[in-house]
Amino acid sequence: MTAITPDGLPSLQVRALRHAYGPDTVLDGIDFELRRGQVLALVGPSGCGKTTLLHLCAGLLTRQNGEIRNGFQRTTVMFQQPRLLPWLSARDNIALGLKARGLPRAPRRQMADGIGHALELDVAALARYPGELSGGMQSRVALARSLVLEPDLLLMDEPFSALDIGLKSQLHRLLLTRQAEQGIAVLMITHDLMEAVRLADTVLVMAAAPGRIVHRHNPGGAALDRDDATVYARTADLLQTPAVRQAFGFEAAPQTAPAAGAEITPQTPHAKSAFSC
Repeated sequence: MTAITPDGLPSLQVRALRHAYGPDTVLDGIDFELRRGQVLALVGPSGCGKTTLLHLCAGLLTRQNGEIRNGFQRTTVMFQQPRLLPWLSARDNIALGLKARGLPRAPRRQMADGIGHALELDVAALARYPGELSGGMQSRVALARSLVLEPDLLLMDEPFSALDIGLKSQLHRLLLTRQAEQGIAVLMITHDLMEAVRLADTVLVMAAAPGRIVHRHNPGGAALDRDDATVYARTADLLQTPAVRQAFGFEAAPQTAPAAGAEITPQTPHAKSAFSC
């Protein structure tokens, strides 16, 4: 069954979703809706079921309990690792999905070049093989491979987690520009709270054991208009929320705001990942 909003726009609807591996419940009571043109970030510590949730939404796992209704026509997935085919050039990796659709060689290479150039991959980079590309270049190729199919829903599983802050910032802006131009709905999984605040219209914070949504946050304003100071301030505010601090293993919020640059001491190894961008 597909999902359409009252105004006729497609959406991804998840209702009362529960999933288990054997006796272990990894997701419980998951509810959210993602509409056309929105970016929704699911953020939480390792082990809270984020990737399982994305794989369920992508149809890569069989749903056990609850509902997932996808009203979008074209869904693509960008994984944590680029997963490029080493025997194909960057250009042919980008065009792989177009080839699977039966598009002739000349137009699919032209489309691959177009999206590659939009993501700042020059002619020389497009001709190289994955082993000859940097990690940042490989991530651009993987993003281009997803976007060249002109999706209306893009599912992303921590695709920028291995990049340094400069490359990550570049790809954030490239993604947001393309998303805004085409009205793509994006469901992004991340462990990085600052990345979620930077990119998303809605941030859903998850806790583990079992994976569940414990807080919903709307950063406000257009993502492309958020400068670093705004992102830092809103992330710091969000980290004062008790449910968020508990999810990431931080101590209780201090009675007064810490001085600029002061470090918040985590209780668990997961805590620092929330502020890693």
